[in-house]
Amino acid sequence: MSTLSNGSTSSGIDPGALLAIRIVVVIVALAIFIPLIRCITRKMKLSLANDLATQINNHAIAAPQAVPVEKFWQIDAVTMEQFLLDIAREKPVRFTAQQLCGFTNNYSTRLGSGGFGIVYKGQFPNGMQIAVKVLSRGSGKAVEEQFMAEVGTIGRTHHINLVRLYGFSFDHIMSALVYEYMDNGSLDKFLFNETSVIEWEKLEEIAIGTAKGLGYLHHDCQKRIIHYDIKPGNVLLDANFSPKVADFGLATLGNRDSTHVSVEGYRGTPGYSAPEFLFKNHPITHKCDVYSFGMLLFEIVRRKRNTDVGQTSSLKWFPKEVLEGFDKGNVGEMIKECGIEDKDRERAERMLMVALWCAQDSPEDRPSMTNVVKMLEGGVEIPPPPKTFQYLYPPGVGIPMTHYLTGSDSNYSMTTRSNSSPYYGEATPIMRKYEIEIAQTK
Repeated sequence: MSTLSNGSTSSGIDPGALLAIRIVVVIVALAIFIPLIRCITRKMKLSLANDLATQINNHAIAAPQAVPVEKFWQIDAVTMEQFLLDIAREKPVRFTAQQLCGFTNNYSTRLGSGGFGIVYKGQFPNGMQIAVKVLSRGSGKAVEEQFMAEVGTIGRTHHINLVRLYGFSFDHIMSALVYEYMDNGSLDKFLFNETSVIEWEKLEEIAIGTAKGLGYLHHDCQKRIIHYDIKPGNVLLDANFSPKVADFGLATLGNRDSTHVSVEGYRGTPGYSAPEFLFKNHPITHKCDVYSFGMLLFEIVRRKRNTDVGQTSSLKWFPKEVLEGFDKGNVGEMIKECGIEDKDRERAERMLMVALWCAQDSPEDRPSMTNVVKMLEGGVEIPPPPKTFQYLYPPGVGIPMTHYLTGSDSNYSMTTRSNSSPYYGEATPIMRKYEIEIAQTK
């Protein structure tokens, strides 16, 4: 084939026209085959659906049950609102001074007072009763420290045996804390008042519940919380006499892996505070709460304060008498003198043994609150506790430190403090071995 001078082929067909014909042929082919393929696909799907329906009708395949579909916005509005309120309550709410004035009806009902302020009764608009502690601004920096301690500790805890912090108020007008209302007040009102009596079984439940609350603070919080002021006045009782640990004004946060915390000055209430506060530069651990709880147990059994000052001004201290009672084998008589019936004496004796373990001189010899709960519940055998209270007669002081056993002021300042104590250097291995045995029984 020869090429003409005008660019056409020898057959006379223009190359451009040939390309156009080929494109048209391709388009026509696609127009025919695509619908054909779609038709075949539809027929195959229809055939499969018919076969599946036939098998279901013949019970060869079980028909799926209809699942009701409920759209999010169709959920009961009250249920959803309650859910959102529960989420909001996970953190304390900041109230204004005007709101608290309304909640308390202009602070018309006074529940009590303490070193840092006054507590008033109130209620939320929904009728829920509350207790509002208005902190005294006259105490200066101490009030701010208490405010931060309470909001920073109890504000992040949730336990049935810890009082609930609903919210707070802090501005140039006032500082206040809003708690759940506890119908029966504090435990000391029932222990030290002969007109208000709690039966022994309920007292035992109060002791165990308080121990569980402390165990949660020490071992189950993300940050370990040390209370520093465990005593009957800081154990509140609800309408069913269930205990809740309260008043975290001295509390601190610490890492659970830390062996001790740095504390400046004396903390707690004399008669309940651990003896390590008596000695300069001695490390303070969460075991100081264990000692205070032991002092609380003694008073629960006795239903009186641990200290008695007679007409001759001689001091009688119940914990030391209990220790001597176990040595002499007459602790049963002491329990009887406490007015405890025969059916409850075995449990009362167990509680006194736990109290002696909690009140050991050396923090390392005191059990953890987790194991205290097990000991009180009777789930483990309690070995005889070693002698304690030797810190009352430290060398070099010259006189017994019995003045440490009395008093009720949480701002108490110890004037006589030894540089060290020989009773902390050599912890007996009994409690460590005992706790290992308890752990192995889990």
